[in-house]
Amino acid sequence: MESIVISIGGSVVLSDDINLSFFKKLKILLNKLSKNFKIYLVVGGGKTARSYIKLGRALDLKENILDELGIDITRLNAKLLSKFLGMSNTKIPNSTKEAKESKGSIVVMGGTTPGHSTDMVGAELAELTNALKFIIATNVDGVFDKDPNKYDNAKLIKEISIDKLIDSFGTNWETAGKNIVIDGPALKIIKDAKIKTYVLNGMRLDQLENAINDKEFLGTIIKI
Repeated sequence: MESIVISIGGSVVLSDDINLSFFKKLKILLNKLSKNFKIYLVVGGGKTARSYIKLGRALDLKENILDELGIDITRLNAKLLSKFLGMSNTKIPNSTKEAKESKGSIVVMGGTTPGHSTDMVGAELAELTNALKFIIATNVDGVFDKDPNKYDNAKLIKEISIDKLIDSFGTNWETAGKNIVIDGPALKIIKDAKIKTYVLNGMRLDQLENAINDKEFLGTIIKI
């Protein structure tokens, strides 16, 4: 069975308002998709992780400690999602290797080690499992020419080369809690492993389903 890796942002899982309808629809969709694919879900930390990291930085905690705080939140988010789904793994994997070896058609995990964002973990997992697709499900509709949360005239980029993204974001890890669409180390893995990657809005489950099923979708295709 071919695999799909989805890196879902913590801000999608834990938005400002509790969205029970979203969770119910997500469960139905994942159950449907898991009949044809093995689904790996890597969950981010979102605003909660960034809040802890911000406080920790104000308290002069070391960068690796801030990373650990963020990882703990991602794993808590992953545990919440796995318990809700009911049909996924009960133990949250500590590594991509553990995730690959986990039984079941749906595997949920969070972060792994300091210096690795969940997007990087997702890219590693996509490479390790030889995934058919790697989908970055964030809280915006894809990659834009400028921050859509700040600029009303920001334009969605439907296709962008991996090299152009690397020119924009580099390939290095910066600091814990950095809130960008795709971080540098994830981009490097995507390029080196030639992973088919899409960026879309994780709240738009119809678009997520379309992307997985090779239908037209609202989002960005990263060209390798």
